[in-house]
Amino acid sequence: MHGDFVQYDVGLSSHSFQKLFSMKILNPYLIFNGKTEEAFQFYKSVFGGEFTLLMRMKDVQGMPVPDSEKEKIMHVALPLSNGQVLMGSDSTESSGSAVMGTNCFISIHVEGEAEGEVLFKKLVAGGKSNCDFGKQFWGSWHGNLIDKYGTCWMVNYDPQP
Repeated sequence: MHGDFVQYDVGLSSHSFQKLFSMKILNPYLIFNGKTEEAFQFYKSVFGGEFTLLMRMKDVQGMPVPDSEKEKIMHVALPLSNGQVLMGSDSTESSGSAVMGTNCFISIHVEGEAEGEVLFKKLVAGGKSNCDFGKQFWGSWHGNLIDKYGTCWMVNYDPQP
């Protein structure tokens, strides 16, 4: 272990991993400094379609939100094609301002908890976990990390059909 970085060894080669698991889809997740709604209205005008979800911070149950952040976007989803979804949210005071390198996550949706756990451990090797992969308050499994190259990733599993 070096500083904030934790080394994981999952014991699977890339070839073995591909035989055991298959990712459902890879989705970009963009973070903005209070401009998410504006940006996503633009993306909607570019790609077409309708938002499948647009949730504000004030709509989240059980999460205290400062008055200054209540209208910020907690989560927005714009379907693209072939199951791909462009997603995003606003940065918050507690998360800090989005800056190049932390304003974009590659969001991977897997088919099961085991696949998510293995993929998370492989991606975090030599990097830093921001939120370990596990069951979250909204009912899905989630983890996020910065890999050893500085790429930000989210690994997600939704057990709901």
